Amino acid sequence: MAVFLGIDIGTSGTKTLAIDESGKILASATETYPCYVPRPLWSEQDPEDWWKAVVATVRQVVDSAGLKPDDVKAIGLSGQMHGSVFLDKNDKVIRRAILWNDQRTAAECEEIEQRAGGRKNLIKMVANPALTGFTAPKILWLRNHEKRNFDKLRKVLLPKDEIRRRLTGEYATEVSDASGMLLLDVAKRRWSSKLLSALELDESLLGRCYESEDVTGTLRPEVAEQLGLSPQCVVVGGAGDCAAGAVGNGIVAKGVLSTSIGTSGVMFVHSDEVKIDPQGRIHTFCHAVRGKWHMMGVTLSAGGSLQWFRNALCKADIEACKISGIDPYEVLTDEASRVPPGSQGLFFLPYLSGERTPHADPDARGCFVGITHAHTRGHLVRAILEGVTYSLRDSLEIIDGLGVPVRQIRASGGGSRSPLWRQIQADVFGRKVVTINTEEGPAYGVALLAAVGAGAFKNVVEACRATIRVVSETAPDRAAAKQYDRAFPLYQKLYRSLRDDFKAITALGD
Repeated sequence: MAVFLGIDIGTSGTKTLAIDESGKILASATETYPCYVPRPLWSEQDPEDWWKAVVATVRQVVDSAGLKPDDVKAIGLSGQMHGSVFLDKNDKVIRRAILWNDQRTAAECEEIEQRAGGRKNLIKMVANPALTGFTAPKILWLRNHEKRNFDKLRKVLLPKDEIRRRLTGEYATEVSDASGMLLLDVAKRRWSSKLLSALELDESLLGRCYESEDVTGTLRPEVAEQLGLSPQCVVVGGAGDCAAGAVGNGIVAKGVLSTSIGTSGVMFVHSDEVKIDPQGRIHTFCHAVRGKWHMMGVTLSAGGSLQWFRNALCKADIEACKISGIDPYEVLTDEASRVPPGSQGLFFLPYLSGERTPHADPDARGCFVGITHAHTRGHLVRAILEGVTYSLRDSLEIIDGLGVPVRQIRASGGGSRSPLWRQIQADVFGRKVVTINTEEGPAYGVALLAAVGAGAFKNVVEACRATIRVVSETAPDRAAAKQYDRAFPLYQKLYRSLRDDFKAITALGD
């Protein structure tokens, strides 16, 4: 039997699953870990927590599926993008990893643009502007603020690639995840020597860059024994979580777009050619499909906004749901379903972690606008669902404006499991939204990449066609769509009206 593992190093936890050659899921397991917030808008994790979660979930999957060591032929790795693991000459982690949703690097982003000769020139070099979540600004922040740690620095790895190093001993990454470091020449799919030189960074800090299905190494014997696997098991390049999730959703051909609502929200569309937004509002990255690219818009706090509301304001409900065995999210969305589209004039701006697309503004703040005595908790929840979906429509309108064809929208992530949120997406986008036969996201995508790397499929497109199919459709409600079309321009205007106030609020906290 040939089995392939997909491991996804997420922000809230690590998920591992096993599939067979038909794409059938044999077993899966998840382990959570903490996120540290030492200062407002900072976000860090301990890479040791990721490794412990990988060991635990792999062993659980192997045991649950009754796998023998030789059964598992290949492993694919995915993970949260942009995070920085700083290693010294002895491969010891220097400090906690700085994550994708950390906003401390605004000054370093300005420094990068200046060193690159301006924002437009930077976009020409690496296809994207400097954003606070990206990896390059984090490296400069270490140099500017923690010089002792920077002096120790010998390697910078992304979260999934730190796990690769522990699995194989190799310093490696692949093009989709590397695109989000702001150090890759995305058009040429290799490190940008021009930008590295301008930033006075040595390419030796970075791992070797592969295509996503390429084999990057085999398991170290001691690690194979620890995991219950064979030393002959190969580890393929894998993909950043967005590209991996797209593979898992079958977004590997022209005209197909995915909308994913997890902690963050992502609008992801395949492109056969390099297409770059000259204003830098959405990202252009290398795809996990060999020789292809994708465009992507990101909402930093999508499902994270609803999670914040539940955790901060619904603690009593959480405890009551534990007793009754009901999911608290079901209680909240049930209340929201009784509220009419538009939440009776209540808006929510989902900028709890600043925002990326289209504003690239670390100072943006989340807020409810338009609250009256008539509004209930259900209104607040529905406004959150609508506000997150409006933010995704921001990305969709840019994609449409650049002439990228969108013939089908596939919903995934936590937002796809809620019938109400699927309907809101269809209504806000004004287009039919479909779901597919798997909801396993990035872990499933990199398991397919592992299968390709091991030779079970000729390429990624063949793997997706053999394993993924549409299972449901949600059509837009005409009246609701008209309501959202009227409200959306006002949603967009609210950010513009509050932008300067957000900066003043940030200054108050300094």
